[in-house]
Amino acid sequence: MMKLGKKDILGIQDMTVDEINLILDTAESFLEISTRDIKKVPTLRGKSVINLFYEASTRTRTSFEIAGKRLSADTINISASTSSVVKGETLMDTARTLEAMNPDIIVIRHSAAGAPHLLASLVSQSIINAGDGAHEHPTQALLDMMTIKEKKGKIAGLKVAIVGDILHSRVARSNIYGLSKMGAQVVIAGPATMLPRDIERMGVKAYTKLENAIPDADVIMMLRIQLERQKQNIFPSLREYAQHYCLNRKNIKLAKNDVIVMHPGPINRGVEISPDIADDPACSVILDQVNKGVAVRMALLYLLTGGNE
Repeated sequence: MMKLGKKDILGIQDMTVDEINLILDTAESFLEISTRDIKKVPTLRGKSVINLFYEASTRTRTSFEIAGKRLSADTINISASTSSVVKGETLMDTARTLEAMNPDIIVIRHSAAGAPHLLASLVSQSIINAGDGAHEHPTQALLDMMTIKEKKGKIAGLKVAIVGDILHSRVARSNIYGLSKMGAQVVIAGPATMLPRDIERMGVKAYTKLENAIPDADVIMMLRIQLERQKQNIFPSLREYAQHYCLNRKNIKLAKNDVIVMHPGPINRGVEISPDIADDPACSVILDQVNKGVAVRMALLYLLTGGNE
């Protein structure tokens, strides 16, 4: 069996297709555990995982915690608001303090792009990037790719439209890297003020109208407006945004009949996606994404702790 060959999971940009496939295949083997009456295996007994979250999170933090516990690892959660960070401790000092406790893996989410990379350079433990600023969110892209592969049977050759606040979205960036490497055609759409100037250098086609991006799409991925990352108002109002960029019954007809609709969450209903689309089991795979998230994170904890040996 192929080894992952990495100490850390910092981004999709530096992953190979073989590494992505290894992670997805391993995650597939862990799906069954979540369907058991007793959802626990002794695979990582004696290992410890620290979840260090400097930003709020529901899905990512909870799924990392569940992933660790289902593999029997000791899982410790640390929030910036309840740690020595509020007393002025730097990330470097926090890193060295945690390293001295000898955990096996540190999972970090931070508002500053590059924070996981800094941590990885300071400590001997494996670091998993759970989202760094507007840079990358590798585990989200992996679970998205796993969901697409399950629902469509493949990734190569599919047209994937990513719509919304591309400029501030680490999810968009990681998915562009990953889906492109796996052979998908990626197009993006959003207000001009929410599109990076050099985005087409990443090999995607960019549109400022939703209706131009989603015709014949196999997959539509809607994104939340990242209000917390915006330094200034870059669109008139949520109502006007929804008029032009909300996925609804009318505009979804432009996509393929069997299109699947994705969203990394949390959803702002009626802003980026209409409630009837979000809850439609015929097209929405939003809850499937959450389910895959646990399996992907179990796979990463397993592979990084030498489980593939």
